[in-house]
Amino acid sequence: MEYRHLGKSGLRVSALSFGSWVTFGPQLDDNLAHDCMKAALDAGVNFFDNAEVYAAGESEVIMGRVMKKAGWNRSDLVISTKIFWGGQGPNQRGLSRKHLLEGVDAALARLQLDYVDLVFAHRPDITTPMEETVRAMSYLVDTGKAYYWGTSEWSAEQILEAYHIARREHLVPPTMEQPEYSMFKREKVESEFAGLYEKIGLGTTTWSPLASGILTGKYANGVPEKSRITLPGYEWLRESFETEKGQARIAKTEELRPVAEEVGCTLAQLAIAWCVSNPDVSTVITGASSPEQIEENMKSLDVAEKLTPELLERIDEILGNRPEPEKDWRG
Repeated sequence: MEYRHLGKSGLRVSALSFGSWVTFGPQLDDNLAHDCMKAALDAGVNFFDNAEVYAAGESEVIMGRVMKKAGWNRSDLVISTKIFWGGQGPNQRGLSRKHLLEGVDAALARLQLDYVDLVFAHRPDITTPMEETVRAMSYLVDTGKAYYWGTSEWSAEQILEAYHIARREHLVPPTMEQPEYSMFKREKVESEFAGLYEKIGLGTTTWSPLASGILTGKYANGVPEKSRITLPGYEWLRESFETEKGQARIAKTEELRPVAEEVGCTLAQLAIAWCVSNPDVSTVITGASSPEQIEENMKSLDVAEKLTPELLERIDEILGNRPEPEKDWRG
């Protein structure tokens, strides 16, 4: 396993990590969740991602029970949660000081932990003053309930606003962002955030490297049984596949198949390896519903070493969506 610094922080995270979205609760019980986490740990994974909204908190409950029963060394683990959607009450969602503090306390209780390593603001909250959110996040770090804080699906402008408020007020600034990143969703990581990696030392914990499963190639002939898009509550995902854009992505995935065959890997491994090959990606969050799937995902690290500049250029030509670099007006 390769370990990368989370941005310019001293924290090192495994290049591939494991997230519980969709799987813990809807697909995995405690026993399967343990087997998956154990397989990930055995492969060198140290970062495990979660959120208060996943399975309405049940995902954190399962992960907490698994860690408690397994007795793993806490210092070997990097555990995250994300706060925004905690319930239906008027103060149970968003990034107010009240919800951030109460939300983290509730998450820690579900996880049976004294602290999380990372806490993310799961989405921007346009109804809460940015300074209130920054002060609350800084307080969580200062009191030891979280060691670092960051954002998820924020814009570069919003991240910079939070960063500058923190610096001005001598508070703890955000140090990482959790954006969606895949062969089909590149603009934010490769273009919008380009100036933040050096300017503020931003780290990235990217998610959905398989574009919700499209890049596995399994939807080329329709929707297979027991796919995540057949789960209750994920009808929106199936509908997105059935759009013209979704069908175009499925067709584009098939164009990548000869590259995967040439490299000697699956389409899924190629897609994950492609994300890993970006040096601005601190870690790629993978998901799995079985230990065998985790073992297959981990082989993507070997594939990443085979992605020469020439192969990456071929992939770019197939995708046809590489973000344009900032224009040099001096010519």
